[in-house]
Amino acid sequence: MDRVRGEFIDIIEWTDDSRDTIVWRFPRYENEIKMGAKLIVRESQVAVFVNQGRIADVFAPGMHELQTGNLPILSTLQGWKYGFHSPFKAEVYFVTTRQFTDLKWGTQNPVTVRDPEFGMVRLRAFGGYAARVSDPARLITELAGTDPQFRTEEVEEYLRQLIVGRLGTLLASSGIPMLDLAARQAELGDRLAKGLTDELAASHGISIPKFIIENISLPPEVEQAIDARSRMGILGNVDNYARLQAADAIRDAANNPGGAGEGMGLGLGMAVGQQMAQAFTPQHNQQQAPAAPAPGGAAVPPPLPGQQQYQWYVAVDGQQQGPYDHATFTGHIGSGAIRPGMLAWREGMGAWQPVENVPELAQHFRATPPPLPPQA
Repeated sequence: MDRVRGEFIDIIEWTDDSRDTIVWRFPRYENEIKMGAKLIVRESQVAVFVNQGRIADVFAPGMHELQTGNLPILSTLQGWKYGFHSPFKAEVYFVTTRQFTDLKWGTQNPVTVRDPEFGMVRLRAFGGYAARVSDPARLITELAGTDPQFRTEEVEEYLRQLIVGRLGTLLASSGIPMLDLAARQAELGDRLAKGLTDELAASHGISIPKFIIENISLPPEVEQAIDARSRMGILGNVDNYARLQAADAIRDAANNPGGAGEGMGLGLGMAVGQQMAQAFTPQHNQQQAPAAPAPGGAAVPPPLPGQQQYQWYVAVDGQQQGPYDHATFTGHIGSGAIRPGMLAWREGMGAWQPVENVPELAQHFRATPPPLPPQA
């Protein structure tokens, strides 16, 4: 009788010693569960009784004494009548209802989307998500079946494929420009979590309470183009960008000493040095009038020793131009580029004056006789 009594199960419980088990079947080994046995269901667990392949009763967390009164479906299936308290056989599955937070996902192949600014772009993404069982009975029916220990690895690949399939549709229909995706990753994650939960809860008894997009990356060539565009925006104009490119070439040549690269880097360095010297010269930043050749195309001789030198400025259409040395300035007068009525100034003058009223320049505006009339 002691041997027979030992075959009856008095306590049914599961202490989860793993972090990835979703469903665990209590090992009954053909033993019968004694009527009045204790069922211990801990927090984040649910106990599901299965009789002859059919799901019977489901127990929430707590301590339960198994009687015909709290096993209504199983009592009906077993055919107990009049409160008959006899041992019974049933399979007991414990289902974990806590969140599994260590699940990862990623796109093996890039997802092609149409961006309003860059056209068709291939995107890769990865991140993590949390999953939990929302309907234990449906999970056992649709996924776990009779598996005595159903783990997350058995459903993780299926969930990853479902996520990737949803991700392409979400990115394509979101209407979010590619450059704004990083700022709205949390919003996209919440939308994807809701869509996955709506689909999985009804069909498999699984919900996705949290979905995280850790990174969305672009192909290397697109990233390089964006980097170049950003650098041009920071520098402001193409000339500065060309100087930066030349500086990069100098750096690359310095990292590879010897050979043709060293000479090329030296030449580029001299060219950049000249451009930078011109850029920081005050005269380079001022508008200059087109240089006019001296009368007759002859070269203008240098000033005589001891002759006072002035830097002249002239107002052309309300814009200051100059400075010009005296020889160049008088050359522009002779060529007609500087005409009477234009204002001129040099150091030492109190105010701008018409060029014909400046003593040093008056001789260049003397009246010239008109051409002789034709002879009869």
